[in-house]
Amino acid sequence: MPPAYAVGLAVIAVLALIILIARFKLNPFIVIFVVSLAMALAAGMPADKVVKSFETGVGNSLGHIAIIIALGTMLGKMLAESGGAAQIANTLIRWFGPNNVHWAMLFIGILVGLPVFFEVGFVLLIPIAFNVAKNTGRPLLLVALPLVAGLSAVHGLMPPHPAAMLALQAFHADIGKTILLALIVGIPAAILAGPVYAMFIGPRTPLPAENPLAEQFLNHIPDAQLPGFGITLLTVLLPVILMLLGSFADVFTSPGSGLFILLNFIGNADISLLLAVILSFYTLGLMRGMTRETILKFTNDCLAPTAMITLLIGAGGGFGRVLIDSGVSHAIVTVALSAHVSLLLLAWLLAAVVRLAVGSSTVAMITSAGIVAPIAAHAPDANTALLVLATGAGSLIFSHVNDGGFWLVKQYLNMTVEQTLKSWSVLETILSVGALAMVLILSAVGA
Repeated sequence: MPPAYAVGLAVIAVLALIILIARFKLNPFIVIFVVSLAMALAAGMPADKVVKSFETGVGNSLGHIAIIIALGTMLGKMLAESGGAAQIANTLIRWFGPNNVHWAMLFIGILVGLPVFFEVGFVLLIPIAFNVAKNTGRPLLLVALPLVAGLSAVHGLMPPHPAAMLALQAFHADIGKTILLALIVGIPAAILAGPVYAMFIGPRTPLPAENPLAEQFLNHIPDAQLPGFGITLLTVLLPVILMLLGSFADVFTSPGSGLFILLNFIGNADISLLLAVILSFYTLGLMRGMTRETILKFTNDCLAPTAMITLLIGAGGGFGRVLIDSGVSHAIVTVALSAHVSLLLLAWLLAAVVRLAVGSSTVAMITSAGIVAPIAAHAPDANTALLVLATGAGSLIFSHVNDGGFWLVKQYLNMTVEQTLKSWSVLETILSVGALAMVLILSAVGA
């Protein structure tokens, strides 16, 4: 297949995604499926292999990520129902003081967002934002925007979030190094997009005095009934702690030893999340007076809303597999290598384009990683951890009407579409560009 033809197919596929999803409001899963099949056939792939290729990509993606989704959602549910998230929020607000609540909300978003999807973390924490805004007299946007900046930063950049984990696997990056660099990249970008931008846009975006959704959440769990801050924080951070231990196991013990094997086992993303969920059943469930039946109901009920997320992740994996099996990916590799395109910029740009097209940062990150990973395999000096972060940064750019997060933020904060574009959408773009800038700086200094 001529490289120019393959690149043209890829461009047409992306444009088709944009038009069918953003303009005609079609179901993203169906659109990705249909566009993948059409692209494969146009590339000359045998018809009897097209569907099998897509199915293989879906299966490979969901084989691991479905576990991450299920466990992360369960942990988030336990945080919500126990009041653990509220305890973290109240404690940090006491530390920061009422005049610095925007900084407190940023770090609440980062901490609580570590094990959960953005949507789960937002619904979990927005009642806290309503209460903080009322109790401190601060504008709601000044409180809420730093919160969503923290949630979005870790959602796009930080393992064990599913998209970041898939990108990490695609690039064969070290999970410990990626987590550490994600903190270096994500925190400054989130500060710029959250507290700093909120102080600018908040006073310029007056919201209605009455917010029907806020009224439902202003009476939250009494402080006396909240779980302890320390045990809640340990439960939330346990997956990250265990993954860091596994990644640096060779520092603590000799490779091949029993302890080395154990640390690598518990440092696996699936196992670390499983252990955190089991711990949460005790620390945030049984210790708070929940029965086993109640915990079972919570963990069952919370999985239903993740169905579409799971399907979109699978579809993104199927699209990436079709790119590879049809030869389009290989042709793009040839073009990119001959043009000497910066891999970091390429990863960011591809993820940004897909994000604008389909709305999902998860699909954007998975798709971009599927395209860039074969190129990185031909570049032995590629910094795989930074490639993961560049891909994640691109996947966060300019959330708009085809993104469920856009409408979630709009409805809960009672904003108009124009206000949401000026606040939330611009925040996401600042976060994306700021993270890219940090990645390029780290690359320049040889991180």
